[in-house]
Amino acid sequence: MRHLLLAAALAVSTPAWSQTALPLNIGGRVAPAPKGGQAGAYDFGWPGVYFEGRFSGPSIEVAVNTGAEHLAVSVDGVRKAELTKAGETRLKLDALGPGEHVVRLDKLTESQTGSARFEGFFVGAQGRALPAPARSRRIEFIGDSHTVGYGVRSASRDCTESQVHDLTDTSLAFGPILAGRLDADYRIEAFSGRGVVRNYNGVAAGEPLPALFPRLIPGQAEPRVAANDPWKPDVVVVGLGTNDFSTPLHPGEAWADEAALRKDYRETYVAFVQGLKAGRPGARVFLIAGDTFADDVAEVASRTGATAVRITDMDRGACHWHPSVADQKMMADKLEAAIKSSP
Repeated sequence: MRHLLLAAALAVSTPAWSQTALPLNIGGRVAPAPKGGQAGAYDFGWPGVYFEGRFSGPSIEVAVNTGAEHLAVSVDGVRKAELTKAGETRLKLDALGPGEHVVRLDKLTESQTGSARFEGFFVGAQGRALPAPARSRRIEFIGDSHTVGYGVRSASRDCTESQVHDLTDTSLAFGPILAGRLDADYRIEAFSGRGVVRNYNGVAAGEPLPALFPRLIPGQAEPRVAANDPWKPDVVVVGLGTNDFSTPLHPGEAWADEAALRKDYRETYVAFVQGLKAGRPGARVFLIAGDTFADDVAEVASRTGATAVRITDMDRGACHWHPSVADQKMMADKLEAAIKSSP
């Protein structure tokens, strides 16, 4: 509790750049800070980005500019603080006990514009930097608000815009839950309200999730992921389609009727999955199928060699009828079973 209280009103401490920076394990897409900025700093905006480091010694200092995001700091798997104050933040955690420790920073909220900046983990003279944690498995999650964990902390479906932001917690979404069970590193490229060809209620025409997918920061057209990105997952999970079909077509949209929309969805989704497989040789691909588009996903899976995973019967008790914590655990259960039963 002492650390949680610290997080609510952090003061900028004495600069720690003379201390030793920890080597990093980075989960998620990040962009090195622009030239002239702090060396070893990274900007990040996709949901669920995390940074990990290992060290020995009694204390660790975390340096970050939160932007408008909420971030969580953990040591040895125990959450020590949530950083909710906007701007430059430095948090020192001490009295951690002897021996080796793992420190981790998790992005909880969703950035549809802007980004946050990680500036480093720093160990003092009494400690020692150790090689970063590493895992043998990797999973990539691509999707919409269900993958983001939109408003998942809410006990009510009625939420204001600020409540949606504050109650979103990607660490409680099915992706991180599943990755934790399988001891896997992960990346998440998800954006609330986006579909394969059509976004929720027809907004932001021409910018569905596949158009945002190449970006390092979702709200910025540049920079983009390098063509030779060395990060390769073993498993890819895609959940897209709810926003394509959850609202009726409006006059002036690109599709004459629902049949035309579904045809475009299937053809575009096939091409998107084929592109994912080409860039991720050997990765197994799983496609989440919801109630209203299960047949469409089944066809895409059949044409691409992916596996469709039907997920239904959610209570949708979080903000704006989104998956609850229980729903997220159920989705992780079904995906885990599908992954473990696949060849």
